[in-house]
Amino acid sequence: MAQQVHKPLISLISDGKFHSGTELAAGLGLSRSAVWKHLQGLTALGLDVKAVPGKGYRLGRPLHLLSKTEILANLAPPSASRLAVLDIHDTIASTNAHLMERGLQSAASGHICLAEYQSAGRGRRGRRWISPFGHNVYLSLLWRYPDGPASIAGLSLAVGVAVIRALNALGIHDVMLKWPNDIYWQQHKLGGVLIDVSGETGGPCFAVIGLGLNVYMPQQSAKAIDQPWVDLETIVGALPPTFRNRLLAAIIDALLPVVADFDAANLQDYLPEWRQLDALKGKPVILMAGNQPFEGIATGIDDVGMLLMTLADGTLRPFASGDVTFQRP
Repeated sequence: MAQQVHKPLISLISDGKFHSGTELAAGLGLSRSAVWKHLQGLTALGLDVKAVPGKGYRLGRPLHLLSKTEILANLAPPSASRLAVLDIHDTIASTNAHLMERGLQSAASGHICLAEYQSAGRGRRGRRWISPFGHNVYLSLLWRYPDGPASIAGLSLAVGVAVIRALNALGIHDVMLKWPNDIYWQQHKLGGVLIDVSGETGGPCFAVIGLGLNVYMPQQSAKAIDQPWVDLETIVGALPPTFRNRLLAAIIDALLPVVADFDAANLQDYLPEWRQLDALKGKPVILMAGNQPFEGIATGIDDVGMLLMTLADGTLRPFASGDVTFQRP
């Protein structure tokens, strides 16, 4: 069960200024000990709550929560027409898991789930996705396809292209794609795509397209990340308070047409753009296929989206799956 958030308390301290325990208790109609307990709960969600004797409590940085009104106001009309439902959760186990459940209950194409915090966010191969409260993007989109999972092979590559388009639209450049589904900047992970599919092999299916993107990663939360990472604030500098809502509108604008038309367009329409954004091409890499490592030079992707590697013996080999890391000096 995802932890509950005391929204009135967050509203009071979201300005980043000091507020005394007495002031907070009076404003919330709670005892000071109850306020302290709720503040401890916010720390557990990844918020940086600072306590200074004689001054009170404040957040390490001001907080501007997700707003359905702001996101919808920034959407282009074609996206608004494709959007069926926009749900925003304070806390949730996993946005992808939530929409997989909704998909089995006949949720319509265009259902989007956003969250401030995930208690069980997932990356590829079941890895944990670090999801502190109120700072980053945790988005999942459900879409239905008539012709089965095979008809959407390579969808994660096209989704990566859509994410880069959204970032470019906001003036954020030099972000690349790392096969098969990561968003990278200077060999540091900025985000990732996770697609879950349910349905019959040759019949209708639905996909839940998940995106996690680091906007601002608190240092305390970052301690749990086991690979080089980066956030948008590191790349572009201080961001305005409403940035996440503008970013989400841009992502939805870029994502919906790609996802909606993918079974008709297929991967070929996105390969040239993806190849221009390839973070691995020409780099020495190590690919783990199961427990077996392969070392070589990444040489791009083929026409069905498989990674091509030139191995040490000169062999050019395609890989359909695997975990790839840069070989570091």
